[in-house]
Amino acid sequence: MNPAEHALTVQNAAGESPMWVSEEDALYWVDCEGDTLFRMETASGKHQSFAAELPVTAICRRARGGWIAATKKGLAFWDATSNRFEFVVDPEQGHADHRCNDAAVDRQGRLWVGTLNQRDLFAPTGSLWRLDPDLTLHKMDSGFAVPNGIAFSPDGRTMYVTDMFHGKIVAYDFDVVTGSIAARRDFAVVPQDAGLPDGLIVDAQGCLWSAHWGGWRVTRYTPDGRIDRELRLPVANVTCMAFGGSQLDQLYITTAWAFLSEEDRKQQPQAGDVFRATPGVSGLPEPPFAG
Repeated sequence: MNPAEHALTVQNAAGESPMWVSEEDALYWVDCEGDTLFRMETASGKHQSFAAELPVTAICRRARGGWIAATKKGLAFWDATSNRFEFVVDPEQGHADHRCNDAAVDRQGRLWVGTLNQRDLFAPTGSLWRLDPDLTLHKMDSGFAVPNGIAFSPDGRTMYVTDMFHGKIVAYDFDVVTGSIAARRDFAVVPQDAGLPDGLIVDAQGCLWSAHWGGWRVTRYTPDGRIDRELRLPVANVTCMAFGGSQLDQLYITTAWAFLSEEDRKQQPQAGDVFRATPGVSGLPEPPFAG
C-alpha cells in the first residue's frame, strides 16, 4: 500500500463523514465542529463549502436524491442545491445532554445513528438508533461512550460500531430482513498508545478500516479481528475514510485539529486536511437511505 498523500488543504476543526458520489466524481464531507459541509471534485481538486443552518455531524445519501444528515439537534434532510435543511426527528428529544454523532445506512436502506453525552464523553449513556424508510425511529442498543463509526459486512450480516471512549469496536449479528441486532461482542480493542477508534468503513474483501483519533493512523482489520496493515499519517487526529474514484480504489481520509495545543498544531500543519491513499483493494458503494 502506498503512503497517504496530501489531497486538500481545508483545515477542518473536525473533518468527518466523507461520502463518495460517483456520478459527480466528487467527495462530500462535514466539519462537525465548524457547522460546514464540503464538496471536492477529485479530478481538479476544486472544492466548495456550505455553511450549515444546523450543526451537522454526519451525512448519508438518499435514494430519491439529496441527503439525510445527523446534526446536534437531530436528524434532517439536506438539499445541497438550495443548502436547506428539513428537520425529521430528534432521537434524544428531551435529553439536553445528548446529541447525534455518526451515521450510516445498512444495505437495505435503513439509517443508523449513534448518540452521545456531550457533557461527559466517558459516560456510558450513548445509544444506537435505527430510522426506517417510513421514518419510524427505534432505539436498538445503549451503553456506549461515544458511538462513532458504523459499518456493515459485504453480505450485510455483521454490523460494526465504534465504542470510542471505551477504546473498542463492537460487532453484532445483523438480521437483514428485520434490521434487528444480536450477540454484541468485542471485535477489536485498541491499545491506549494507538489512540481512540473513530470512523469505520468496510472494503470489498470484507475487511474493516478504522481511523484512530490521536493515533496517527488507519488500521485495516481482517473479518476475524486481526490487524492486517496500518496506514500512517502525518497528523494525530484521523477521523474517517471513504473509498472513491471510478473503481472505488482510492481511500480518502478526513482529519482534525480540534483539541490540539498550539504547539501541536505547529508540528502538524496539515491537521484538519484531507488525505488520499491507494490501498490496493477496492471499496463498496455506500447504500442510500430509502426514506
